[in-house]
Amino acid sequence: MNRLAGATSPYLLQHADNPVDWWPWEPEAFEEARRRDVPVLLSVGYSACHWCHVMAHESFEDEGTAAYLNEHFVSVKVDREERPDVDAVYMEAVQAATGQGGWPMTVFMTPDGEPFYFGTYFPPEARHGTPAFREVLEGVHRAWTDRRDEVGEVAGKITRDLAERELTIGDTGAPTEETQALALLQLTRDVDPASGWFRGDTKFPPSMVVEFLLRHQARTGSVAAREMAEGLCGAMARSSLYDQLGGGFHRYVLTPATGGPLIPHFEKMLYDNALLCRAYAHLWRSTGSDLARRVALETADFMVRELRTPEGGFASALDADSEQEAPDGARPQQGGGRHVEGAYYVWTPAQLSAALGDEDAALAAAHYGVTEDGTFEHGSSVLRLPQESGPVDADRIASIEARLRAAREERERPGRDDKVVAAWNGLAIAALAETGALFDRPDLVDRATEAADLLVRVHMDETARLTRTSKDGRAGTNTGVLEDYADVAEGFLALAAVTGEGAWLEFAGFLLDLVLDRFTGEGGALYDTAHDAERLIRRPQDPTDNATPSGWTAAAGALLSYAAHTGSEAHRAAAEGALGVVKALGPRVPRFIGWGLATAEALLDGPREIAVVGDAADPAFQELRRTALAATAPGAVLAVGAPDGEEFPLLKDRPLVAGGPAAYVCRHFTCDAPVTDPVELRRRL
Repeated sequence: MNRLAGATSPYLLQHADNPVDWWPWEPEAFEEARRRDVPVLLSVGYSACHWCHVMAHESFEDEGTAAYLNEHFVSVKVDREERPDVDAVYMEAVQAATGQGGWPMTVFMTPDGEPFYFGTYFPPEARHGTPAFREVLEGVHRAWTDRRDEVGEVAGKITRDLAERELTIGDTGAPTEETQALALLQLTRDVDPASGWFRGDTKFPPSMVVEFLLRHQARTGSVAAREMAEGLCGAMARSSLYDQLGGGFHRYVLTPATGGPLIPHFEKMLYDNALLCRAYAHLWRSTGSDLARRVALETADFMVRELRTPEGGFASALDADSEQEAPDGARPQQGGGRHVEGAYYVWTPAQLSAALGDEDAALAAAHYGVTEDGTFEHGSSVLRLPQESGPVDADRIASIEARLRAAREERERPGRDDKVVAAWNGLAIAALAETGALFDRPDLVDRATEAADLLVRVHMDETARLTRTSKDGRAGTNTGVLEDYADVAEGFLALAAVTGEGAWLEFAGFLLDLVLDRFTGEGGALYDTAHDAERLIRRPQDPTDNATPSGWTAAAGALLSYAAHTGSEAHRAAAEGALGVVKALGPRVPRFIGWGLATAEALLDGPREIAVVGDAADPAFQELRRTALAATAPGAVLAVGAPDGEEFPLLKDRPLVAGGPAAYVCRHFTCDAPVTDPVELRRRL
């Protein structure tokens, strides 16, 4: 075992028995490199990453490669999910130097942390223009030994270039109607109307763009925005991106070079599923779509069933790989199979017949697109739904699904990364709370509440500072970054609206006060790490939304909601200042600032402030509450409780009307007359 044996990260523990003498990211590793006068190899990945596993098996488990690394380098292994700051800084360098990035990320640097050579996956033998990993190691060693001055110059220049990338958005002002209209126009140019997807061979789920489109449609009535949202959600739900048997979404899909059905990268991430669960619930709220309802609930149930930890939080991910089943459906002896990508999810015609019998197997093959040649690897197919489905025997299909699920349960499951990440649990809390409220599933609200309790108990200290991760109920050692504070606050705000418990609003306020105090810069700019965080070669700062909302835009959204709840001018001013970046980027790259655009819609609409007062046991009160929860007004905030209640500031001075429950709606510092009729309330929202 190496130094990773004591780690809490499942990804680091996967490498604890490598012959490589790994170090975790810590000052002692760089001191060791200085003492030995050798460069540092930084390897960054995550537990569900297929190509991280491949490189580990090919190179890091190889005795010869490990011996060379141990002799000539200090090797540092980082879980990008535990240290997003380290990942962000060096990924920026990789992308600047090579024009692309990804994981595993491989960086060679000086003992001062200055990078000078980069890459991602390196194979054991040269292929497709990529050098062999051993060749790279030998080349870097020669350069370090024979051309040290040149290496130092390169490392210094790269570090200076990164330091000069400080983002300033200037006095751009808040996003306007024109900002949003131009962003929608650009999105219409990016989308393929025939398929519903955005153009491009690699297709990631655009959950945050969907949120923008739904909010824009609600505010402006745009038919184009609604149709695009429906097209994107329909395309995702029918494709192999979605697990047609178990619910939940894979990480992304690729268009095969030869054409044909999309091929997923099979890892299932908590953040994707939380964001998509919420997006589909909001699509149902806007359109009443049966498909949206089904997918939202199946995805919520997937998260609870397969990602919930014994402590009540949610695990980070399910692996892409698992043990391969025999083509005829026979189960291999335990440990006798080969771990391959997607093995848990794919089917051959013979496997369908073994599970269903020939007649139902033929129907299943036609319904889910399973072919004799296969749509994936080795004659297997990934299940998908037809893009244009005709009449089906719903009962028969339901029976087929149940039997296929039962057969799949006999397979070895993908591994699970049980690490609880604060930010992603915040996203899950928001999704489960709202989905539970919209579809009358109090069990989902309970699961959201339990996850929130875990974050308060384990991840928050007495000053409300957050720890990034925990495992088995034990807090990790890495401090929270901006996205942790912002996404957890977002989850708490959603939970407060659904449960009527003002304590969650108070906890959100503690976190957002720390955002104002520790993460803000000049002119509305935000940083991903706190002012007193570990100093890297550059302080990370990225406002663009990628797999998750950036800390920057997530903070803007949570600050705006909190300001609407409390009337805090400081929080609203910070939100407006942060949204200046949306005005700069929204019209040009709307697919990469979707949550920022969605938050801008809330700003333009108010957001509306709703207070529902009355007796919780009164059916009329419950009907007003349900109507308010179903509001499509962008970013509307909701407080429910007793008249003039102390749980929420919005309840103050809100009396009953004629002795009965009432709803109050305010917007842009102006309040409407109280309303007692749910139909009228729905019209106002």
